[in-house]
Amino acid sequence: MLTVIKLIWVSYLLFLVGSQDSNSIAQGQFLSIQTKPDPDDSAAFARWLLSLNSWGVLNTISTDLDGAPFGNVVSFSDGPPNEGSGIPYFYLTTLDPTARNALKDERASFTVSEYPLGTCGNLDPENPACSKITLTGKLKLVDDSKEAEFARISLFSKHSEMKGWPEGHNFQVFKLEIEDIFLIDWYGGPKPLSVDEYLHPKTSSLGFIV
Repeated sequence: MLTVIKLIWVSYLLFLVGSQDSNSIAQGQFLSIQTKPDPDDSAAFARWLLSLNSWGVLNTISTDLDGAPFGNVVSFSDGPPNEGSGIPYFYLTTLDPTARNALKDERASFTVSEYPLGTCGNLDPENPACSKITLTGKLKLVDDSKEAEFARISLFSKHSEMKGWPEGHNFQVFKLEIEDIFLIDWYGGPKPLSVDEYLHPKTSSLGFIV
């Protein structure tokens, strides 16, 4: 029964994406990555790391601190569990500095670590074998209604509490338009990975990494 429900859910999300024109939801392929990929497969590893995480540190240019960088712990989702799109979506309010900063200066970066997933064993979070990724780009307000609907479905599937957040706080959907990727998933320095490789890794016809 759960499998049937999941298939219906994913079909609905694919319908939402498929109904967009070429200028709307700019995201990667839906991927189902159930197990930790080989670190040599940078694209699969990066997508796995983002898809399984639910929070990270979002950095913006502060309007209150004379342009100093400002990091903030935020919840996010790039799609339903195990069906990530590659693009992180956020549910933010201008009562918080992060959203206010982005509306004045869109430059931002977003960092997540493997450590919260529990797959680093006894490694320190800074150890290169405990992977981490920083996505740099533009933090933009999502004003397309269908993309915003997709984003809310993605966010609420991981963060059900969000649905009950106060309407008066005017939470809105933001997304990070990725321009650069910094990935550490093993020893030897950052892995070369383009945005196109990250968003469109090699997959099977069913959306699984090959």
